[in-house]
Amino acid sequence: MEKLHFQVDSRLATLLSQEYSSTEKALKELVDNAWDADAEQVSITLPEPMSDEPIIIADDGTGMTAQELSSQYLKIASDRRVRRGERTAGKQRLIKGRKGVGKFAGLMAASVMTLATRARGAEVCFTLSLAELEQVADIEHLPISPKVEACSQEQHGTTITLSSLHQGLVYPDANRLRQLLIQEYGRQKDFTIVIDGKPLAIDDLEGSYTEDAICLPDTGNIALRFSISSGKTGLREPGITLMVDGKAVGKPSFFGLDQCDDFPPKLLRKMYGEIEADGLSEHVTAGWDSVVENSELFQRVAEYVQSKLRSAFTETHGAEIRMAHARLQKAVHERLAAMPGFKRDYADRAIKKVLEKYYDEPSHKVESIVFVVLEALERSDYRTVVEHLADAQRRDVATLAESLNDFGLADMAFLVEQASARSTFLDHLERLANIADTLESTMHKAIEHNFWIFGPEYSLFSSNQTLRRQVEDYLAQTYRGELASKRPDLLLNENLNGEYLLIEFKRPSHALNFADYQQATGYRHDFLKHVSKPVKVLVIGGKRSGDYPMQNLEPNVSTMLFADINSSARRQIQWQLRTKSQ
Repeated sequence: MEKLHFQVDSRLATLLSQEYSSTEKALKELVDNAWDADAEQVSITLPEPMSDEPIIIADDGTGMTAQELSSQYLKIASDRRVRRGERTAGKQRLIKGRKGVGKFAGLMAASVMTLATRARGAEVCFTLSLAELEQVADIEHLPISPKVEACSQEQHGTTITLSSLHQGLVYPDANRLRQLLIQEYGRQKDFTIVIDGKPLAIDDLEGSYTEDAICLPDTGNIALRFSISSGKTGLREPGITLMVDGKAVGKPSFFGLDQCDDFPPKLLRKMYGEIEADGLSEHVTAGWDSVVENSELFQRVAEYVQSKLRSAFTETHGAEIRMAHARLQKAVHERLAAMPGFKRDYADRAIKKVLEKYYDEPSHKVESIVFVVLEALERSDYRTVVEHLADAQRRDVATLAESLNDFGLADMAFLVEQASARSTFLDHLERLANIADTLESTMHKAIEHNFWIFGPEYSLFSSNQTLRRQVEDYLAQTYRGELASKRPDLLLNENLNGEYLLIEFKRPSHALNFADYQQATGYRHDFLKHVSKPVKVLVIGGKRSGDYPMQNLEPNVSTMLFADINSSARRQIQWQLRTKSQ
């Protein structure tokens, strides 16, 4: 019997072109190809709506010879990084093309694609159409007749012309294409993108654009340009790039605004721009990655940038926050009026903080958060008693004793209120644990900030950003590829004594077995390679199987079941209430 061979249906080109969700994203793929070709400029010409004009993408990259077209470009799914490495030969750029199918991106927008490329004294041109592809059964049998002509040795680059645009699709929008490209290429100084005659620039970002120039003492002329995005999501690389003598210094930053407690961090992700300050050339480090930290000139520049950014954000988002505050004031007016004066002022400040963080969220969501804040303020008289106690210290002993008694009563009332809330929490947690398809991640999220349920010895443990990153780095390195589906749910915590607590969550329906024990202790051994502090292990599951070890365990390894956790937590609450009432 003869050997069997795969055949590739010509419909593959159409399927690959449909990988892109919009015409603009398909055009970006062609821009990525120009980047990989070490182009310095890409020019994109878009047609007028309802016209029969083509889309033209022209770059001045290295171009291709006829032999390179045949052996590389027309080779489907060939990874360029495997052939030539991770970076381009000329400008040492990181290669963007990964799948070897971007060549079909143009067919997403048009029925006919013509490619003309110039390199080393020759221009090669050919046309690819969907109509011709439909006439052959195997894409390998598609006849492509390139036209080769001589050109000057200085000419290089590639031009792609997309004609017979698909009428069922909306014509490409220049503004949407700019928004897509500026986040990836807006900071590239050796790669210029021109769309319909206008170079891609900071002012293309959808939102408000600010440009300002000033001459600072000893620093010289300063030119600041930035945009504040009007989009709901943050930008990919927000911040202001410091330019000195035409070169970027380090990564984009916020010039200290991110360290200010009174500025909403969420707004920083909407800022994009650059500042030219050639007067700082003597204050840049040798590696060109930062400015000398104690530079007085840089501090002046930072103060100037901060003031301009604050003014711009106040202008663009201040009105929105004030309007949201006015709407909320109307909704909560009666509740605020019923509060004591000091609580009313505190509530007003709390509402403003909520609005600064969630100003662009739907009004019903913001109102829910505000109502929770007001509920907490209305129900707690703790602050009143504490202030009364502080005032009593300046009076006689009898008054002080009376105030201490009042504090005890208020403290007891607070504990009763807390116990009621915790009992409700345990009701919901128990219900969650009894659902058969509840996942480890669900229980992790519910328990992560409620360590009191484990008992007093665990209440001082807490996680932080560094610990979460350590766990994420470990899991990302160990569980990837085919192992990604077996990724465990781990939580790393630390107490005031510097002890670590590593918790592995298993789903409530899972019976803990010997393999789970070995797995959890194995994680500890891995973490001990990177930390110098002792690590306790806590394995949590729904029940124990017969082979789960109960004796001869490694030191500092504990096991808990969700049912036992719930029962112990309820007993702890009852004991506290009974002790307080005696």
